[in-house]
Amino acid sequence: MSQTKPDTLPKPGWLSDDLAYLLPMMLFMIGVWAGGHWLDSYPLTYLARAIAAGLALAVLWKRFTRIRWERWWLGIPVGVLGVIQWVAMQTWLQDHFSWFTPPAEVFNPIQYFDGHPALLWSFILFRWLIGASLVVPVMEELFWRDFVWRSFISYHDFKLAKVGEWNWRAFVGVALAFSLVHGNWWLTAIVWAAMIGWLLVRTRSLGACIVAHAVTNFLLGAYVLYTRQWNFW
Repeated sequence: MSQTKPDTLPKPGWLSDDLAYLLPMMLFMIGVWAGGHWLDSYPLTYLARAIAAGLALAVLWKRFTRIRWERWWLGIPVGVLGVIQWVAMQTWLQDHFSWFTPPAEVFNPIQYFDGHPALLWSFILFRWLIGASLVVPVMEELFWRDFVWRSFISYHDFKLAKVGEWNWRAFVGVALAFSLVHGNWWLTAIVWAAMIGWLLVRTRSLGACIVAHAVTNFLLGAYVLYTRQWNFW
């Protein structure tokens, strides 16, 4: 464990730093659960989870680690490589192993909003540009590559570990934990998370990881809209 000055210091207030990191992710995952159980209400549950997580991030922003943007541009090629890896690997797995078969019923916005193009494109643009390309990258990188990574290193107080500090438990543990919330994409998610973990250790820049995540999600959304393979969304 590093003995250098920590990236964050305790802040006074009614909310602990740990809960501040957990709350946006918890709100988002509740929405994921609701959307999976009530597919007919998927647009509403998606809007609710993205807005709730986004508002939580905004309200709690001062409690998070200051995001460093050094070498942020490295996130662009890593994000492009990430979407190629995600689509190619998952497609191959789905074609060869039944374990990775996508759910029989997935949300198709074109069918859902049939005859209502304004609602269709309003939802798609929000889902693609706001939810997947903005809220999710910031929320997940703060949670996985900041809070969880540093907690693996210093589980009594994550603030004692530095952002991007190398630790094999953090590298492997975050990749495995990340896969648990990605359903039938779990193996693909492990490989993708390992790439982002490498980027974090290489740059010590949470901003570079956010950029990589945003690029992957943006290009994945474009791929889904072009191919209509809604199971990738």
